[in-house]
Amino acid sequence: MNILNLFKVAFKAVANNKMRSFLSMLGIIIGVAAVIVMMAIGQGSKESIRSELSTMGTNLLTIRPGADMRGGVRQDPSSMQTLKMEDYERIIAEKKLVTNVSPEVTSAGQVIYGNMNTNTTLYGESAEYLDIKQWVIEDGECFTEEDIKKSAKVCVVGKTIVDELFGEGADAIGKNIRFKSIPFRIVGVLKSKGYNSWGMDQDNVMIAPYTTVMKRVAAQTYFSSIVCSAITEELSDDAIDELTQILRQNHKIKDESGDSDDFTIRSQAEMMETMSSTMDTVTLILGVAAGFSLLVAGIGIMNIMLVSVTERTKEIGLRMALGATGLVISLQFFIESVLISLTGALIGVLIGVGIGDGLIPMMGMPSSVPFWSIALSFAVCTVIGVVFGYIPARKAANMDPIEAIRHE
Repeated sequence: MNILNLFKVAFKAVANNKMRSFLSMLGIIIGVAAVIVMMAIGQGSKESIRSELSTMGTNLLTIRPGADMRGGVRQDPSSMQTLKMEDYERIIAEKKLVTNVSPEVTSAGQVIYGNMNTNTTLYGESAEYLDIKQWVIEDGECFTEEDIKKSAKVCVVGKTIVDELFGEGADAIGKNIRFKSIPFRIVGVLKSKGYNSWGMDQDNVMIAPYTTVMKRVAAQTYFSSIVCSAITEELSDDAIDELTQILRQNHKIKDESGDSDDFTIRSQAEMMETMSSTMDTVTLILGVAAGFSLLVAGIGIMNIMLVSVTERTKEIGLRMALGATGLVISLQFFIESVLISLTGALIGVLIGVGIGDGLIPMMGMPSSVPFWSIALSFAVCTVIGVVFGYIPARKAANMDPIEAIRHE
């Protein structure tokens, strides 16, 4: 049994029926390309989200009000007023595993300059907020602790607000704008961050001292949240434990009472893991959906090979009469089936990689072709070639040589 000769015979048989072989490969080509493109979109989206979350600081910790029971009814966390100035001051005084801390108060509304206006979100923060969120001042400076003590009407704005109110490239430092009729003097302009994966404009932001927003804009004595940064990402869990103990003591929540916390603490790393898990699930669903086309393609290959066996019955009979065993005949059709599958896989990989690394990024979508998706495609196509080539190969091997030669 000459394996090399069997490959030559199989290759010649495929080449002699170019159109039929191509139509057999078409399902494999489309299936492999679809799998690679789906994996590329899923992986690219996952990496893009992780990258954007990383720019906010992988050691970021966010404390928010937690749901609570009032009169037997569970309250919405957003309506709770459990984070007070005393909590912020105690965290500042007792923190060991946390570096920067900023209380947060937010308000959405319209910002106006002259006859120009735009909608934005005003964030009331401490001066440490820019370090926590890794914002960079491009022009001017940030407000100071003195501004916070005096509840000064000063602010730092993003590029979008500057462009909308003053025109692109204008100097906004020292200009007075109004938010809900309250005047604010611009002391700094943030470096542009652009849009994130969710289509949110990260430059459409206005940051002012939290005392100013609490007293002059929101008229409230509690915080929407408190954001912190752990010393390192590795110490995030320990920092969460530390903050939990501080807040439980401050809120007089006793461990032995079994009362639940009236606050929640989430780390950026936890959010990244959640988003990654979600994207992995979405990618898997997309991959499975695309993979069904490979199953259909395998059935198509089996049908074509069965037709080929029927058409070449006389050839099979002659080969058997000349001494070819059933194993040799079976291997020949196995090789043809696998050859069609792998050739289709190769073309599908070239198309899939071309779309994943070329066309999709040109459309402004995140994409990253993982190598394992290419390897998986070849492995699946090899299995398809073997599995769906088995029945035609067995049919050819079980033929009676005399009946095969007589076949017309």
